[in-house]
Amino acid sequence: MERRLFLGGLATVAVRAQAAPGPHQLPKLPCAVDALEPFIDAKTMEIHHGKHHQAYVDNLNKALAGQPALAKMPLDTLLAQLDKAPEGIRTALRNHGGGHANHSLFWNSLGKGSPVAKGALAKAIEASFGSQKALEEKLRAGGAGVFGSGWVWLVLDRAGKLAVETSPNQDSPLMTGKRPVVGIDVWEHAYYLKYQNRRPDYLAAILQVLHWDSISQRYEELSRG
Repeated sequence: MERRLFLGGLATVAVRAQAAPGPHQLPKLPCAVDALEPFIDAKTMEIHHGKHHQAYVDNLNKALAGQPALAKMPLDTLLAQLDKAPEGIRTALRNHGGGHANHSLFWNSLGKGSPVAKGALAKAIEASFGSQKALEEKLRAGGAGVFGSGWVWLVLDRAGKLAVETSPNQDSPLMTGKRPVVGIDVWEHAYYLKYQNRRPDYLAAILQVLHWDSISQRYEELSRG
């Protein structure tokens, strides 16, 4: 399966992006919309990527209009330095920039055929959580516990240790100086067509299609960076 990994920053996603006006573009999915069936249905993938993610990209570009210095920034840098952005567009950058970054990471974490972490990430998971199963239980519990809309994350904290945390809305760990290794979307638009209000069922399903080869490589790149 062809896929684009994040090589040190979210700006890399633009290499595979579809044409769109403005500095940020919608990245292509790393697989066909039906590739994650029966866990994630094709219609959800189509709407989630083509409608919801596209809207974040469009609104981010609108917020950056007339801001040439900010428009040139890599997305991860922009989100890490939100406090330096003009107050009038800060909320838009937080919501739509976060939505773009979060979803770009999410798509590139999905795929069948790679069920276990590898190499340095496998060792780090064992050191931090005891086992991958224990990590997955924490991700499920964290995602189920998010009130309303948000994300559950595996992150590298400021000390370089793995941790599970959650965030509301489209907030990103980048905004607090952490580095996301993988994020799971728990907004209803990520699962409602197939799972309705059964978020725990969706979380169990999404864990079946996390592509741990890609996630393991991202961890190694983040660790080096």
